[in-house]
Order: sequence, then structure tokens, then C-alpha cells
Amino acid sequence: MARRNWKTVRATSITNGLELCIHHAREKHNKSVQQIAELMGLPNHFALYKWLESGRMPAVMIRPFEHACGAEFVTQYLAISANKLLVAMPTGRRSEHKELNELSVAAHSVIGMLISFYDGEQSTNETLDALTSLMEDLAHQRGNIEKHQQPELL
Repeated sequence: MARRNWKTVRATSITNGLELCIHHAREKHNKSVQQIAELMGLPNHFALYKWLESGRMPAVMIRPFEHACGAEFVTQYLAISANKLLVAMPTGRRSEHKELNELSVAAHSVIGMLISFYDGEQSTNETLDALTSLMEDLAHQRGNIEKHQQPELL
């Protein structure tokens, strides 16, 4: 099975965002649902299972859940569903060549997806997700350039 590129994954619903967080925690950090519940400070893991099933997690528990999982798919979904871009807070640090190469490859891939979309060969959702991801990455780089003169403490 091919490894998932977590940078390009986008949730399509709250429940899908919750599932993606769980999968990310399992794949990247080797955490079980019980361990996530423990890190969230829940007395037992059954409440977390209930929230995962219904998609009705209390808003005050979203950040602890995402922090325990090491992913922010629920927050990303909430922002995107409100037609907002979610940009990681720039620190002003110098970007590595690897990051810029990945950004360049992503930009070329998105342009290819746009051409395929207008030729009727690419789905709307995949194209929108790729465009959103590219815009967020470019906005982050823009913020890094703005803060380059006065970087924050890391």
C-alpha cells in the first residue's frame, strides 16, 4: 500500500476529518484511539468512540483531539466550509530548497490539473482541493517573506 501524502489530504466532512485525524495518528505517530483519549484527558475512550461515530465532538475538545493526533483536519474542514483559507503562521525563517522544490512541483501539478479539468478529464473536488492547498502554501511563503526582516523566536 502506498503511503499517503498528508500535506495534500483534505477532509470532506466533520466525520471524515475526525477519521483522517485518527488515521494520521495511527500511521505517523503509532497512536491508538485509547492513547488519543488519554492524551485528551478523557476518563475513558468510549466517549471518543461515540464522538467519532456521530461526528458531534464538543467544540472545546477539537483542539485537544487534533493536538493528540498531530493533525488538524477538522479545523481545516471548518475553515474551508466557511470559504476561508487556512494558512500556517509564518515564522520568517528561511525556506529550504527542498520546500521550494516541493512547492514548484505542486504548482506545476495543479496547473496540469486545471488544464485537465477544463478538458473534462479531472473532477471538480480534486481540482478544488489541489488549488486550495497550493494557495495556502503560497500564502505561507508570502508571510515568510514579509516577516523575514524580523523573524520571531522559535
